[in-house]
Amino acid sequence: MLDALIEVASSAPAKAPYFFTGYRKVQDPDGYPAVKPPWGTLSAIDLNTGEHLWRRPLGEYPELVAKGMRDTGSENYGGPVVTASGIVFIGATIYDCKLRAFEAKTGKLLWEGALPYAGNATPATYMVNGRQYVIIATSNSRNPKAPQGSAYIAFALPRQGR
Repeated sequence: MLDALIEVASSAPAKAPYFFTGYRKVQDPDGYPAVKPPWGTLSAIDLNTGEHLWRRPLGEYPELVAKGMRDTGSENYGGPVVTASGIVFIGATIYDCKLRAFEAKTGKLLWEGALPYAGNATPATYMVNGRQYVIIATSNSRNPKAPQGSAYIAFALPRQGR
């Protein structure tokens, strides 16, 4: 099998007819998206009807928050995880380095916690000794202006009934 893969790879043309040159973002003079906010959202869609159940801005730019501009949304990478109890956990935002928890039915923000770097990954959830945790990989690799680094961060969920 491996020999066949090597043979196919070696017989490929030297130059592909098409190639990716990267994303060209349309930005204003300050480097923000050149369209009206929100610049990133989290949406719940009824897959039976295609209707939006709710949509919330996802992410913020800390420097705009300092100027009083909230709920702008931001570019985001990474998906959500939904718990059996209906809580949506998502990091995904590049600039504000937060993990957020939303109520799945309404989109209400329930909690947000600071991360050392952007949570540009889909969180995972797991149980240890009856306690549920949410973990996410973090990295500032998509934001060259931010301090660089990476880490796995886990949060313990409150115990049921307490």
